[in-house]
Amino acid sequence: MSAVTAPWPESSDARAARSESDRAKSEDLYIDGQVEGTIDPKGSRLTIGPNGSVKANVNACAVVVQGRLEGNIHASDRVDLKRSAIVVGDIATQRISIDEGAYLKGSVNIQKEAPKKEVLGGIALSPNEAAQPRKRWPLLLF
Repeated sequence: MSAVTAPWPESSDARAARSESDRAKSEDLYIDGQVEGTIDPKGSRLTIGPNGSVKANVNACAVVVQGRLEGNIHASDRVDLKRSAIVVGDIATQRISIDEGAYLKGSVNIQKEAPKKEVLGGIALSPNEAAQPRKRWPLLLF
């Protein structure tokens, strides 16, 4: 079995690829063949096509499954399981949609959105810091 080593163009097609190596790319990735290993498109979108058969843990911004996936999914934004999807593994994401007919064997962990920093008076504050009253220094008049 050989690994595909060419750079992935945007919306790559791995129809004929059979790989047992790790993938870490910054572009969107489309898989419609057999892949094994770890898939980490570094914050981009992963789509497993209807002919895709993937044995891997996935870490991406968004994941769309139309084929078969055996492994855990961690998506920072969303996961979409289309009606032809077969997923065996756990899912952790902020949002999920599961079409009628999709198969999922595993758990789903819906995560809260990462806290955003607020800017107050030119200083970035966490939500907890922003909620606390600010210290006020007494004004001395002479």
